Formats: sequence, C-alpha cells, structure tokens
Amino acid sequence: MARKKKISELNESEIIALAKKKSKYFGVLYDRYFDQIFRFVFKRLGGNEDVAGDLTQQTFIKAMANLEKYEDRGFPFSSWLYRIAQNEVAMFFRQEKKNISVSIDENRLQDMAGEANLSSQMSIEQQEMLVECVNGLKPEQQDLIELRFFQAMSFKEIAEIYDITEANAKMRIYRILEKLGKMWKENK
Repeated sequence: MARKKKISELNESEIIALAKKKSKYFGVLYDRYFDQIFRFVFKRLGGNEDVAGDLTQQTFIKAMANLEKYEDRGFPFSSWLYRIAQNEVAMFFRQEKKNISVSIDENRLQDMAGEANLSSQMSIEQQEMLVECVNGLKPEQQDLIELRFFQAMSFKEIAEIYDITEANAKMRIYRILEKLGKMWKENK
C-alpha cells in the first residue's frame, strides 16, 4: 500500500490542485509566498507597513477567490501572485494619486548602471542622481526596474506578471534603461 505524502512533500502543482478542491490547502501557498509578496508591496509603497499588510492580504484573498482560473503555464505560482499584487498596488495609487519611489540596493544599482551603459563605478553623488532619475520614471516603469534589478526577476517572470511576451518584457526594460541613460546625461 502506497503511503500518503505529507503536505510538505508535495510540489507546488500538487498543492495548487489540492487548494482548488479544498480551500484549507491554500494556507500552504499563503505561508510559502506571503513574505516575498509583502516585501514587494512594502517596497512599492515606500515602506508603509500597514497599507502593505492590507494590500498583501487583499492579494491573497483575490488569489484564493480566483484560484480556479489559475492555469499552470510553466511559470512559478508566485508570478501570478506578483501580478495580482501589482494590480492591487496600482489600484491603491490610482485611488490615492500619490507618487512613489523605488527602494534601491547599492549593489543592484551598480548592476542597473552597467546595463544602462552608465559609469560602472559610481560615487555616492552619482548613485543619488541615478536614484533621482529612477524616481522620475512613471510608476509602471519603476515597477519594471524594481522587478528586474531589485527583485532580480528574469524577463520570463516579468513577462508572466504583466501578461506579455518575454521579448516585450526585454524591450520595455531596455527602453527604460535608454531613457534613464538620457536622463542621466541631461542631469550630469
């Protein structure tokens, strides 16, 4: 007789299949992804912990309510959650009509500067200037930069979040990097 697998031994697809049948299994997905979705939302909100908690909860409520619609397309389940979270953040900002800024990690900033063909080693003043350029981008452009450079997501994962092709994700990000390069030169 085959033994039953413990929930901790199940892969993501098996847990999702169980959660589609019984909502109590959604808790496993919640526990697995809550922290990373919360961090993403928290950074997008510029460190507003209370609102980040609310929007993260709303993300998981929507995910659970729409789990039947989820289809495994070869991307991590987290990509679907990021898309929902991004929509919740965007809806929040439309309602609040606030400007936001991207949270910056110095090493990742250097990576971004290299990709944008800017100086590979930047002084603190230059880093601050680049941060100002990033903050001058439109919110969706900031999101793409955040996902690619500060969340270290692949183009494929970003494409899944935005429901676009991988080529389109690359094109959008490289156009943003070109725009940052122009902004950088104008501010020098």
